[in-house]
Amino acid sequence: MALIPGISRRRFLSTAGQLAAVTALGSFGAQAWAAQGARRLTAGTRTIEVQGRAATVFGLTDERGRQGLTLDIADGFDVALANEAGVPTVIHWHGLTPPFGQDGNTLSQEPIPAGGTKNFAFDLPRGGTNWMHSHFGLQEAQLMAAPLILRDGAADRQEVVMLLHDFSFTPPEELMARLVGDDAGRIGSGMAAMQHGMVRSPSQDGTGMAGMDPSGMEGMEGMDSMGMTMTMPMSGMDQDDMPMDLNDISFDAFLVNDRDLSDPEVIRVDRGAPVRLRVINAASSTNFWIDLGAVRGRLVAVDGMPVRPIIGRRFELTMAQRVDIEIDIPDAALALPILAQREGDTARTGLILATQGARIDRISSQADRTAPPVLLDLERKLLAETPLQKRTVDRTLSCDLTGSMEPYVWGINGKTFENRAPLEVKQGERVEIVIRNRTMMSHPMHLHGHHFQVVGIGPARLSGAMRDTVLVPAMESVTIAFDADNPGNWPFHCHNLYHMQAGMMTALRYL
Repeated sequence: MALIPGISRRRFLSTAGQLAAVTALGSFGAQAWAAQGARRLTAGTRTIEVQGRAATVFGLTDERGRQGLTLDIADGFDVALANEAGVPTVIHWHGLTPPFGQDGNTLSQEPIPAGGTKNFAFDLPRGGTNWMHSHFGLQEAQLMAAPLILRDGAADRQEVVMLLHDFSFTPPEELMARLVGDDAGRIGSGMAAMQHGMVRSPSQDGTGMAGMDPSGMEGMEGMDSMGMTMTMPMSGMDQDDMPMDLNDISFDAFLVNDRDLSDPEVIRVDRGAPVRLRVINAASSTNFWIDLGAVRGRLVAVDGMPVRPIIGRRFELTMAQRVDIEIDIPDAALALPILAQREGDTARTGLILATQGARIDRISSQADRTAPPVLLDLERKLLAETPLQKRTVDRTLSCDLTGSMEPYVWGINGKTFENRAPLEVKQGERVEIVIRNRTMMSHPMHLHGHHFQVVGIGPARLSGAMRDTVLVPAMESVTIAFDADNPGNWPFHCHNLYHMQAGMMTALRYL
């Protein structure tokens, strides 16, 4: 196998972009950073290289031009966000539970206009792996996302952040237009786009699944002749076998930290030393399998919240979720690829951990076998390190996920966002939401402003993980519980960006 070149055009573009970002920061002066002592964050544009081609994307950079923020919880969240992207934006602090007006979503905040600045300040109760992303239109699909790492004191080991993206050279508005059958190719932005639920005559841009490796897929029954769907029994289904759709968009590449496997990031690690791998699925429409390859790791946290450790080599990760994995690096000269493979596909991406003296070989962006679907096998095994305190449930809400690929309309309880019927709670209540997926695609459901515990999968009860995003596979049900302790009018939505844009979003409203 050929060695990866030591210098690439990507590295040149990355360095140039960082220098440009730092130069831009200097032009704001005291007026832009009016909040004394605030960390500086800029929403802007930058150039990356994907498969040898330059691409202009969005970015969220700190004072030194680095993507994202790392904060100490003792300092609190004190950030001045300057919008230099040339278009309005709203940035959501995913995984944090600030007061309603500080969350960064279009239900609680007016968009920051181009050239504008908004200050955010609130306490941070805990550390963890979180992220930030646009909650305005389809900007998230154009890489308006970055890590948001909260530390409780100094790190006791090397930390490696792995930010996953799906990427297309086709603008996301055009991808959305193809899905909904909008020949004009025009989709609104902001709230108008999130309310874009009345759609007609879609076309499907799917990802084939021919050659699916059945190993590890319990209950797999078969695949249709077109290789576009598969059938498998799932609890709660009225029939023994029904087709399940995995992917509704074909992407050009999958990225880790802005890079594909034609030129992956190589991170030097010490022999015999521990590493904490923080994996963030920031993809707009892709679930992944995380594969540690030759080493085993200890999964110690999900969505920034500690869990009882689980040892393994492969872990499921749906959109918007995070996993923290501790890895003990062998005392040898070796390269350790950490790969992420798309479900129902051979496409993959990744980075390489390398000790001194390691030979670094090129890795194909296509795996030998097709990955199985991401389901709830891992979810069933997770146990919260600090679960919710036991108490009586005061309110149980029902939430049916509805919709289909044809027409491309998605909703909650049969309603799109523009016609939503909010879920209602009262402050101080213990609330459970029974989420039933009535569709043939999985949906990663995210609740703003709260952490919840997974307390049921189908009819089975469990003391599962504390999370902010949970996957609900096709024709499956998941029950979550939380304490209503953060008044507001909070978004509750599918984190597949295209499903949310086509209507799968409502609000959790305090009475």
